[in-house]
Amino acid sequence: MSNAGQQATRGLLARAHSPDSVNRIYSEKIQYRTLHLRPSSPPPAAQSARTARRKKRQQEKAKKKQRPAPLSARERRRLGLHDVPREGQKYETYEPLCKLWMGYMREILGRDIYTGGPNAAATLASAEFHGARVEVVRSRCPGRVGIAGIVVRDRKFVMEIITRKRGVKMVPKEGTTFRLTVEAPAPGGEETSGAPDSKTFVFDVLGDQLMVRSADRANRKFKGHFLKNL
Repeated sequence: MSNAGQQATRGLLARAHSPDSVNRIYSEKIQYRTLHLRPSSPPPAAQSARTARRKKRQQEKAKKKQRPAPLSARERRRLGLHDVPREGQKYETYEPLCKLWMGYMREILGRDIYTGGPNAAATLASAEFHGARVEVVRSRCPGRVGIAGIVVRDRKFVMEIITRKRGVKMVPKEGTTFRLTVEAPAPGGEETSGAPDSKTFVFDVLGDQLMVRSADRANRKFKGHFLKNL
């Protein structure tokens, strides 16, 4: 107890007792006596189970109001969040993306870009194709042969390609062969896009081997197989 508290206590005792009695009472009954405090509300264990469940439900409702639930795939399709708007279907808009993709392909292919082979094929099968410059060279539908442009959406079963004159074309992957062109410096030259000594390397990719979402395709391992339709 502080000095101010001791003086106040002794002053109250002095109103009814003599000084000797004040010292005796204070030393025997007040100075070393334990002070028990009682909480103003009952502890959580004393609450009923029904009250606890109701409180938990209220907290969950409040948390849901603060953080909205993510949109489902059906809601995203209905809202058209991934659709390319008509005013944005311009080939020039996606040319910078194509330049980024060229640098990305030169980085992941490395020296295999000059030699090709199984290593380059496995890398292309698991690569990202958003921004790729492609051309349809073979398809079950002859009308799709010759479609060339930049890939704006690499979906599971189709590729959406922006062309120079005909806007966005949706090409199914099944039964289609896509030709990719990658600009890279000649062996021993500097890695500068558009340099006089740069060369264009061409790769043919089967759409049947790409019928996986691009996000899942990056973690898969591909092996060489014999295909009867080739």
